[in-house]
Amino acid sequence: MRRTRHAQHKPRSRPRPARSESRRVGLAGRLKTHLLRHAQVFFYTLGQLSRRPTSLLMTAAVIGIALALPTGLHVVLKNAQQLSGGWDEASQISLFLQRGTADSQARRLVSQLEEHPRIRRVHYLSPEEALAEFQRLSGFGDALDTLEENPLPAVVVVQPRLQRNDPATTEALLDELREDPRVDLARLDVQWVKRLYAIMDILRQGVYVLASLLALAVLLVVGNTIRLAIQNRRDEIVIIKLIGGTDAFIRRPFLYTGFWYGLFGGIIAWLLVSISLWILNGPVQKLAALYQNSFTLTGLNTQTTVGLLISGILLGLVGSWIAVGRHLRDIEPG
Repeated sequence: MRRTRHAQHKPRSRPRPARSESRRVGLAGRLKTHLLRHAQVFFYTLGQLSRRPTSLLMTAAVIGIALALPTGLHVVLKNAQQLSGGWDEASQISLFLQRGTADSQARRLVSQLEEHPRIRRVHYLSPEEALAEFQRLSGFGDALDTLEENPLPAVVVVQPRLQRNDPATTEALLDELREDPRVDLARLDVQWVKRLYAIMDILRQGVYVLASLLALAVLLVVGNTIRLAIQNRRDEIVIIKLIGGTDAFIRRPFLYTGFWYGLFGGIIAWLLVSISLWILNGPVQKLAALYQNSFTLTGLNTQTTVGLLISGILLGLVGSWIAVGRHLRDIEPG
């Protein structure tokens, strides 16, 4: 009887938590702690920089100017392409038809050309329309009225469907159209097309070269700034290493400092390019009005703006990483 009562009052053993559940809890806790430390350092470095606004503004301004130059050239190149109505507009092919070609035959040729896969647009001028346009543009209207018959043939103006940096395609199309028996003469200023594409390529490559050189300059500026910050905190770094601080722990605030420099530099670059385009917009509109045209400079779109900010941040992080990795090894407890 006593044994039965004793067995009834015996405490039950609690079930142990599964190992997988404890691991998940431990992993979540470590991840939360890791993110919390990063957030603390993230705002701590911003607070430290805000205490030295002059130094922050000067460094970020240098980075901003370096980023603004290639970005501004890129935007100017895009506006120049838009202002000219597209670079491929300069590659028109003029087909002067044989004298005596019937209007029905000329329009049949136009219909065939409109279905050509390498032709973008076709415009037809009858002999009467060609004469009227020549009278209007040449200023010899009275002299042309004395002629007994119209000396001008029908003209078909062809706009090729060009691919970038490929004037050879236009030359091949010109040779193909020249073989048509209804065509008496086919004209295209191929040299101008080649020069135009060469100028475009030079400008584009120039933007890439300038961007690479200025990116290197940004890395040097950020690296030198972080180097000075490391030297100013040398005693603090030695103490942290003495109490067991890891290189990753020491490196973290300097990386976030580079992040802030790059971000503010990208913002300043955006402001510089936007203000420059706003200043130039008025004179460009006046120049376009002199040519009976209207044009407004296109600013930075969302894609270019995001790319500019990301480029600044990446350059700031890379410059900080290089500087910290190089100078942190030289600081050891003596």
